Amino acid sequence: MVDAQRSESQAELATGSAIQLAIEGMTCASCVARVERLATRLPGVEAAAVNLATAQATVRYDAAQATPEQIVAAIAQGGFQATLRTADAAADDAAAAARSAREQRSLWRDLWFAAALTLPLVLLSMGPMLWPGLGEAMTALLPRGGWWWIEWLLVTPVLLWAGRRFFRHGVPALLRLTPEMNALVMLGTTSAWLYSTVVLLAPELFPEGARGVYFEAIGVIVTLVLLGRYLESKSRGRASAAIRRLLALQPPTACVVRAGGEEEIAATQVESGERVVVRPGERLPVDGKIVEGSSYVDESMVTGEPVPVARGVGDEVIGGTVNRSGAFVYVATRVGAATVLGQIVRMVEEAQAAKPPIQALVDRIAGVVVWAAIAVALSAAVLWWGLGFGVDHALVVAAAVLLIACPCAMGLATPLAIMVGTGRGAEQGILFRRGAAFQAAAEVDTVALDKTGTLTLGAPQLVAIEVADGFFADDVLAQAAAVEQRSEHPLAEAVVAAAQQRRLQIGEVTAFAAEPGYGVQGEVDGVRVAVGAWRFLDRLGVPVSRPLYEQAARWAEEGRTAFYVVIGERVAAVLAVADPVKEGAAAAIRALHGMGLRTLILTGDHRATAEAVARKLGVAEVRSEVLPADKAAAIATLQGEGRRVAFIGDGINDAPALARADVGVAVGSGTDIAIESADVVVMSGDPRSMARGLGLARRTFKTIRQNLFWAFVYNLTLMPVAAGVLYPFWGVLLSPMMAAAAMTLSSLLVVSNSLRLRRASLAA
Repeated sequence: MVDAQRSESQAELATGSAIQLAIEGMTCASCVARVERLATRLPGVEAAAVNLATAQATVRYDAAQATPEQIVAAIAQGGFQATLRTADAAADDAAAAARSAREQRSLWRDLWFAAALTLPLVLLSMGPMLWPGLGEAMTALLPRGGWWWIEWLLVTPVLLWAGRRFFRHGVPALLRLTPEMNALVMLGTTSAWLYSTVVLLAPELFPEGARGVYFEAIGVIVTLVLLGRYLESKSRGRASAAIRRLLALQPPTACVVRAGGEEEIAATQVESGERVVVRPGERLPVDGKIVEGSSYVDESMVTGEPVPVARGVGDEVIGGTVNRSGAFVYVATRVGAATVLGQIVRMVEEAQAAKPPIQALVDRIAGVVVWAAIAVALSAAVLWWGLGFGVDHALVVAAAVLLIACPCAMGLATPLAIMVGTGRGAEQGILFRRGAAFQAAAEVDTVALDKTGTLTLGAPQLVAIEVADGFFADDVLAQAAAVEQRSEHPLAEAVVAAAQQRRLQIGEVTAFAAEPGYGVQGEVDGVRVAVGAWRFLDRLGVPVSRPLYEQAARWAEEGRTAFYVVIGERVAAVLAVADPVKEGAAAAIRALHGMGLRTLILTGDHRATAEAVARKLGVAEVRSEVLPADKAAAIATLQGEGRRVAFIGDGINDAPALARADVGVAVGSGTDIAIESADVVVMSGDPRSMARGLGLARRTFKTIRQNLFWAFVYNLTLMPVAAGVLYPFWGVLLSPMMAAAAMTLSSLLVVSNSLRLRRASLAA
């Protein structure tokens, strides 16, 4: 059965309007849940998907009930700044990069400021314990209370200035009763600062044993949290570099032909129908069709294949690709967001913004984690104080719980892995259109593949020729091509193409005649030449030699179409035409089997042909003579057996099957990538890329599970430790400083684990 979450996602795509927003002020998974609630509470908003890693939101709404301005205002009321993204992806990306750079610079300044004051603060506080002589020297210079006041002077600007972002976001969040990470850090550090300041001002209010200060802990906590945020910000920038690299593929200018001659203009100003001049070494600014000249074009940014391909008059070319050798002129057919590059960027952005079903559960859990942390912190503090451990002990426990419970790692676990995975795929010409594909691919156990155009080239080619004694292959082929060039049959086209590929001299035919169902004949240089099936030989009264007949029979068993060439009164040769298996198809099947996946071929071709291809590739199961409309029914049958099915097809006649499958993988042509029925689009026709796409999806979801495992284990295990459950047994108590360090470490582990996908091997 098709996953309900995926069906709902597709339904949302099909109805209503959608906007993308850049969101500022989010720091953890609870912020994500909060922004989504703010948007969906607005009448007319159907769905909202927020991505912490990209700091973006996709909101779908009914334009009759809500407007983008109202959605932005609703989010702003929650304390977050929302900016509407435009159709100009490059400008939006530049603006986002500028915001990220400003945030990094601000974090870097505050981090250095906090570290510069915290270092002497720690030396003053911890130095006497490490070096007893230092403690005696300090006491001789100034009483302990005087040194505490110096610590207060050092830590106060760290908390109130370097840590101002915690108050700027945390206070409004508390007033709205929607606490998040900033609120937790603010509560933990402020309570410690207030307690320590009261000890300084009125020590008599506390028992002798409770007259301690925690200024060094406050400084270390603020510094560590700032360090974690700075490193996260840098890491997110590396993770989102894929889109920036894609956008950088479009050159800034284009040379167009106008009334006054050639003119250099901005690439964004090229209009459809204009003639564009491209010289060697230049990138193509937009998509189009060549009208003058030829060249070799490096299309690796689309197909992932490094070998340049020949392009001449009539061929389509793609914006962002590189012209390697000759110069040519082409007519612009797609510009702006409609180009292949523009569609790639849109697909990558949409996939990065989308969420797999598991993320919805994570967001719901994160929404209550903060409240749970506050409840545990207060309960633990009251309990320890009630047990007579003193207010200082209760304060340490409460602060540690608040700091350890921040769901930063939860918020980054899924979107960061998806961001890196989609970027890695885009570099290889593998586009993920939906975030749910990562989870669905991990659950797939069966892969159904279309044959024609997916595993085979999709066009008949001459694959073999066997000549009778006294004849030469090239001579026979040239004469057969002379007759076949007058025919419109697909097999005739294969013969002519083979002769042209061998650069044979094809003569003129006279007295041409075609007999449907049998073959064609004519005179070439005064000699009768006939080409057709064995039954044509009976009609012509020409016998075939036993070796040629047996060879034709063997080819038929292999799924090849065999036919004969008669020259004069003799059968000169037997030809074999087939739809050749693509290079790499066998390797792709082996890779799928290596993943433990069951494979089968779904094709409308004849059983003999389909089974011959299956034997060659090592596929054990074949369902042949299946109409395109019936492929979806075949997949439904597999799903009814409890199978989770991925279907790989060409994305045109296979659209119903692609939509029905749990994961649809469409083979794009390089210029036809907007295949709305698929979850994954493979830009090149290389079957190995299809296997790589599924492999990358599974590996990405494995990374998501690893991230979530760490994030949940971290919170579930360390929150009770911070609350002091181990203290009565082993005297283990987690200090606020250690809690802050653990919180930072958890986020960095999730980030670094996700970034490993950038170096993922996609070999197949």
